[in-house]
Order: sequence, then structure tokens, then C-alpha cells
Amino acid sequence: MPELRFISDLPTEPEALDAYSRAVTSVAEKLAPSVASLRVSRRVRGGRTLDGGGSAVVITPDGFLLTSAHVVARTDGSGRAAFADGHEEDFKVIGSDPLSDLAVLRLDTSGLTAAELGDAEQLRVGQLVVAIGSPLGFGGTLTAGVVSALGRSLPVPAGRVVENVIQTDAALNPGNSGGALADARAHVVGINTAVAGLGLGLAVPIDAATRRIIGALMTDGRFRRAYIGIAGGSRPLPPRLADQLGRRSAIEVVEVVGDSPAAVAGLRAEDLIVEVDGVAVEQVNDLQRLMAGELIGRSATMRVVRGGDPISVEIVPAELEVG
Repeated sequence: MPELRFISDLPTEPEALDAYSRAVTSVAEKLAPSVASLRVSRRVRGGRTLDGGGSAVVITPDGFLLTSAHVVARTDGSGRAAFADGHEEDFKVIGSDPLSDLAVLRLDTSGLTAAELGDAEQLRVGQLVVAIGSPLGFGGTLTAGVVSALGRSLPVPAGRVVENVIQTDAALNPGNSGGALADARAHVVGINTAVAGLGLGLAVPIDAATRRIIGALMTDGRFRRAYIGIAGGSRPLPPRLADQLGRRSAIEVVEVVGDSPAAVAGLRAEDLIVEVDGVAVEQVNDLQRLMAGELIGRSATMRVVRGGDPISVEIVPAELEVG
């Protein structure tokens, strides 16, 4: 007669969980209280109407939340945030940056469980990540996967790209936008922003650049960027210039916008931009990174190759207006 095993003889629940399951359940327990399901609204004749939803992550105990800018783009700046314990709060949008697809919300409350922000620059392809959000309106939903790729670029409607986007195979669906992408320590390393295709999702990284944006949105309600007014792309340098300058590529100016800072400075089509204030630039993203608010209204020195010869051009960037 076969030996019967009773419940008391089976492994306890902690023993039955493998290392992967323990990591994922630990993230869920730590992070779920910090992720809210959003219902956004807008004013219509006769009142207000709920108009879609998304997710958000609590970043301070006194009511600041981080989400995706596109989640709240069509709203009148308000909505409702619902938490895993069932309580709900009204929120207001206090700052939004469409160029990074980040927005900051504020609740009139305190005592929230704030998530810990991590550092996406430490991520590695193949690393475990966990997504928590409200896909298809189902709040508090968790999916797990790995970092599929790093350094992706995400075009945004404002005509620029978000750099160094994280690609993951953790399942994302409409409603996940604005939710958390976390590592195995439950540190938020990204804000889920888009579904790139079957089995592929994208998240805006939490890194030094986005921390600056988040801080500016919390204090000023916006993030200022400099603007020079060119269209261009990366181009390999001729061998002689590459050896002379110590780099292989530059940014070729394809078009100069009329009356822009670039036009005033005398930049021309076919100029090759190789440095800004002594910092080398080889890709358009390199130039975008340098266009911080500190450059607005301040003279900067561009090193440019024109007709095969390096020259210096002084340019005074203006503030980029995001319509």
C-alpha cells in the first residue's frame, strides 16, 4: 500500500518557493502599497467625465506621485488615485514634461508608503524586473520578466526621443503606463510607458537625468530645456579629421531654422558639430543631453568643422517651448 503524505508532512510555504518566486513575492509585498491606479477626468458640459486611466508610483510620504505624462495629457489636471488597501484620493497634476513622458501628481494627504527610487544605470540585460500597475483597469497587477534590452529610444509626440529606455518582456498592457518597473530589491528603476509589441514593453529609466526632471516638476511644475534650432544627424568624420579631433563621428547640420539661435550664430547646413563647451558630441542624443536649462540665455562655444577646417562659433541657446 503506498505511503500517504499529509499536509503536515509537506514543505512549508517558504520552503516551497524557489529563489525566483521569493524575489518576486518580496517585491510585490514591498511595492504594491506604493502603486496607485489612476482614473483621470476632464470637464464636460454639465460636469466631469472619467476619461481613461493608468498607474502612478508614490515617491514621497506626503503625497507626491510619479506617472507618465501621456496618462494625464488629456485631463483637466485632476482625477482619482486608488490604492491596494482600497482607499482613494483626489489628485492634481502639478507638473508634466511631455519630452520625457513624466508627470508629477499631488495628493492632499500624508502617511503614504513611498517607493524607493533605484538607478537604471546599474541594470544589466537578463536581470529580473517586476512591473506593477493597473493593466486594463485591474489595479495592483504584477508581472515579472527580465530586462530584454537597454539603450532603446522612444519617440514622443513632441518631436523628440526619450533616451536609454528600458525594454522588458514583463507583460504590459494599456493601464500599466505610469506604473513601476522594479528590480529584485523593490527599487523602482523605470516608469512603464509603452507597449512596443507582443511581449515587449518599454519603461522610462530612473537615472540622474530623470531625477533632475522629477525634482524640477515637483518644485517648478516644469523642466526647462535649451534650444538652438537645427535638424541634423550623425555622420562619420573623414579619416584625417577623425585623427586630428580624436573621434570618429560628428553631428551634421541638415537644416537651420530661420531666426533661431543657430541662425543668429551663423551655423550653416553641412557644418559638422564636434563639441559644445569642450564636450564632444557625436550623436543627436549627445547634443540633446547638453541642452539643459542652464544653457538658456548663456553664450556657449561650439566647435564646428566647415569646409574641412575646424572653427569656433558662439551661440546663445533660447528656451525650448513645448506646445
